[in-house]
Amino acid sequence: MNPPSPRHPAVAAVVLIALLAISGIDPYDRPTWLLEVFPVLIALPLMAATYRRFPLTTLLYALIFAHAVVLIVGGAYTYARVPLGFWLADLFDMDRNPYDKIGHFMQGFAPAIVAREILVRGAHVQGRKMLAFLVICVVLAISAGYELIEWAAALALGQGADEFLGTQGYAWDTQSDMFYALMGGCTALLMLARLHDRQLALLRE
Repeated sequence: MNPPSPRHPAVAAVVLIALLAISGIDPYDRPTWLLEVFPVLIALPLMAATYRRFPLTTLLYALIFAHAVVLIVGGAYTYARVPLGFWLADLFDMDRNPYDKIGHFMQGFAPAIVAREILVRGAHVQGRKMLAFLVICVVLAISAGYELIEWAAALALGQGADEFLGTQGYAWDTQSDMFYALMGGCTALLMLARLHDRQLALLRE
């Protein structure tokens, strides 16, 4: 198996570490920052430890990088206060900052390819339709699990969890979060499945 050039994942890791450090200097709310960037703190050492034994496709490294940036920015500002979200809200005449929905879309978009790569390389499923079905099931399971974590944070922290939840007073925030993750997962499969297959084939050579 030929892994992708180690230079690119290494450079991406250095950039993410730098962004983490900068975002952690003076975040809007430090407990929220820690909760939001925690997946990045787990993913970076995990990928470093498994790089030689289980290198990922270049596509997947790129998606993980993009998702990590979204999490880091959301942690630094809190999702309801990210400047990009305010710009989008003004542009599309929206009554709330939509950056949270970008985060949940990415929560489906990147994990869909993570799940697809694991399922394909482990030969855990046969047939493209069943593969797509199981990938979407994984995406929704991850989204539901994250919503349960948000619920637990709300119970444990009370009003202190408002920045982490980012509901901005929207009664259907949980359901819409899961819907955006579903859209992200479906979009990833529709847009990237063929490219992903080509990169998986390169790994097998």
